[in-house]
This record gives sequence, C-alpha cells and structure tokens, in this order.
Amino acid sequence: MKKIQKILIANRGEIALRIIRTCKQMNIKTVAIYSEADSSSPHVSSADEAVLMGPGPSIQSYLLQDKIIAICKEKQVDAIHPGYGFLSENADFCRKVIEAGIIFIGPSPEAMEIMGSKLSAKNAVKHFETPLVPGTDEPISDIKVAKEIASKIGYPILIKASAGGGGKGMRIVKEEAEFEEQMNLAKSEAMSSFGDDACFIEKYVTSPRHIEIQILADHHGNCVYVFERECSIQRRHQKVIEEAPSSILTPEIREKMGQAAINAARSCNYTNAGTVEFIFDEDKNFYFLEMNTRLQVEHPVSEMISGLDLVAWQIKIAEGHPLTIKQEDLKINGHAIELRVYAENPRENFVPDIGTLSVYKRPEGEGVRVDDGFEEGMSIPIFYDPMIAKLIVHAENRNAAIAKLKEAIRAYKIEGIANTLDFGLFVLDHPQFLSGNYDTHFVPNFFKPEWLDGYLTKDEQDILASFMIAKRHVFEQDTYRDL
Repeated sequence: MKKIQKILIANRGEIALRIIRTCKQMNIKTVAIYSEADSSSPHVSSADEAVLMGPGPSIQSYLLQDKIIAICKEKQVDAIHPGYGFLSENADFCRKVIEAGIIFIGPSPEAMEIMGSKLSAKNAVKHFETPLVPGTDEPISDIKVAKEIASKIGYPILIKASAGGGGKGMRIVKEEAEFEEQMNLAKSEAMSSFGDDACFIEKYVTSPRHIEIQILADHHGNCVYVFERECSIQRRHQKVIEEAPSSILTPEIREKMGQAAINAARSCNYTNAGTVEFIFDEDKNFYFLEMNTRLQVEHPVSEMISGLDLVAWQIKIAEGHPLTIKQEDLKINGHAIELRVYAENPRENFVPDIGTLSVYKRPEGEGVRVDDGFEEGMSIPIFYDPMIAKLIVHAENRNAAIAKLKEAIRAYKIEGIANTLDFGLFVLDHPQFLSGNYDTHFVPNFFKPEWLDGYLTKDEQDILASFMIAKRHVFEQDTYRDL
C-alpha cells in the first residue's frame, strides 16, 4: 500500500472542488489544472497548487494527456483523480498514467475497455447472471438479418450505437416498415459522433425507469453496493433530478439489483467506485444497461443516505486499502434528492445559456448541500457542460425531502442566466412525481414550458421575457452553434 501525499485533479468546476474538499480532510495536497476560461474558478484558488493548461476549448486544455502527466512529474504528484467527463473513462489515458508510475484513482484500463462498449459489456455480464434486455449481443450490419431478429424480439425495438452515450446513435423503431431508414440513421450518427458505426438492437421498454446501483470494489476481492439512485427525470436522455432511494423498490428487489451490480463489477474485475445502470419496466423486471467506470455526477444522494464519503473511499482503494465496510453494515438513512441546476432555458427546449451570474446566493440549512464551482459575478463559459450547480437535500423521508428541496430552490437566487430552478419546482409539484409513479418519459409527457409561468410573479415574467428577447441574438452567433 502506498500513502498518497499529493493528487492532481484532472477536471474543473464543481467536481474539482468536491474532490479538493475530501483531500483537505485527508491531509492530501492538491494540484488543480485550469484553462484560460476558468482562471477565476474557485477550484483554482482552493487547490494547493494550480497550473494553466491552455485556452478554453477542452481539446486545448483539459484533454492534453501528455501535458497532464508531465505536470504530475514536475509537481511530484502521486495520483490523478479524473472526476467525471473529460478523461475519466479514457482507457488510453489511464494506461499512460499507470505506465508513468502514477496512481490512477479509478478502475483498470482493461475494465474501462470492457465496459466502454455496450456490446462488450453485455458479453461480459451475461456470464455473471446479470439480466439483459432481449436483443443482440454483437453488431448487426445485415438489414435483412436485423429485421428477422427484430421481428422475433417484437416491436417496438431500440437501435443503439455500441459506443454511444447521451442518446446519440439511438433510434426507436415502432414497426418493420421504418426499420431500414432508422438503422441507417443510427449508424450514420454513431459514426459521426464516435467514429464507430457498430449498432445492436434490443427490445424497447415502453415505460422505462432508469435506476442505477452505486458500487465500491477493492483490490482484495471485496465489493459492496451502496443502494440505488432513481434517475428517471431526464431531458434529451440526460438526467436532471435524481433521488435515493427509489420510491418503488422493495427490499427484495433492491437486494437482487445490488447483487446483479456486484456481479457486473466482477465480470470485468472492477475496482474503485462505479455505477451499474439498469432499465426497470412496468412489471418490475430490471435489465442491465451499462456500467459507468467513474464517479457519477449524482453521487451526493448516495453519500447522504449512506453516510459514506465516496471520494474518500476512492482514494483509500487506490492506495490499496481493503474495504472495511460489509454489506450488512450499510443502512439506508432517510431520503435524498438532487436537482442539477443547469444554465439552460426550459422555456426554449432547455437551450444552453451563457452570460454572467449577476446575482448568485446559495441556500443554506440543515440537510441542504450545494456542490458548485461558481461565485457571484463569474461568467458561464461556452466551452463546457452548462451545469451551474447540484442542489442536494436530505430528510427523514421522501415527502420531507421534497418539501425541503422546494424550500431550498426558492431560497436559491440566480440572476443573469436562465436556469432550471423553476423547472425543478414544476417537477416537485407534479402529481406524477409526488406519487412516485413516473418514468423517463416524464418531460415529454407532462412538461409544457408555459406552465413554468405559475412559479413567477407577473413582474418577474415581464423581466424574464425582456431578458430573453435581449439575449436571443446570442444563440444565433457562430461561436454558439457548436454547443
């Protein structure tokens, strides 16, 4: 076992700050990297040392693998924490880090490669009693053969890019007549997005819930699941609200899903923190979707209900320590909900917004947590994900957590940037969400932008309308079209 003395955080913003907080508690020195666009970011001043990487675009800064490793050597860094996004699931980078004699705080590059392809992941977990959605486990290129398989599975079916993510290279096919066109579209989008047009098909679950299991696995063969997160409130196949635990899992189903997640981890000899994602259908069947080989954005809700610091455990595992917690030691304490506060305008199909945080006041109180990377007066860069913050609450039960989150949203003051706070109130007030009976189609089925006006006074509505008219020309500028 090697004691880690200094960690370089190969990331930015809120996740970099989140990692720095735990490192301070563990008396570990930190090195931040930053782009010119992030020069005033709090993560830069919070770290013990900081190094400028280059201009704003991530390809000229946060994605410079060799430069990151060179900085580690110069600063005598023991380990790299990749956070999420950027290089966090890049097996080549992980391998370079290890070859340079630096600890990578995450799984092995081999585990990343297995789980980085949906097809290889399915092939791995199917031998470990992990339920799979009916479909193919190898790329399909012959349209005639693909149609025959789809017919046997039964429509509707889903065409998915093997290397996909974020909804790209994904097509729902409701009947055979549209199969060929949708298959060609999926392959074309997959090639342009990922450089790989491999696609597979599977049964489309018509009312799916997205439920994921947090796992921790050490280098000594120990693995535990830290319960589930319900992530079904999404827009454009990306999560907006997450809660833990799920409102619909029985203890028996939770245990089965947890064991399936552990089996999936063991199928690729996984170590460190990871998340196994499942599709959950109307009949309470669950099927393996994918494994994310990194820390998840929504990890705070798992921390709130379990009492664990997942980042601390990532570091301990990377140092070689065995897990000292057993499955029977873990208990669910209360309920936690997270709202991702995006710089997006839900009134205009969640289009990203840019500008300056002219007013920025965080909510406070017992059981209220804000993970962010901005201060009042800062601008939202156009180069990165538009998330401003994660607003998380914890309470004794789900109803109390919903009430606390609504109170925290109302206390959160953000001006100058369109954001998703009022959308959060809309969801929390909706009968379908309150009942716990919702799925990933919540936004297209129940959300209408004009309903958000009920959360603003008439004066606020007029101010917002004028504000958006004044800013609309920004969306037409060439520098913004690539987002």
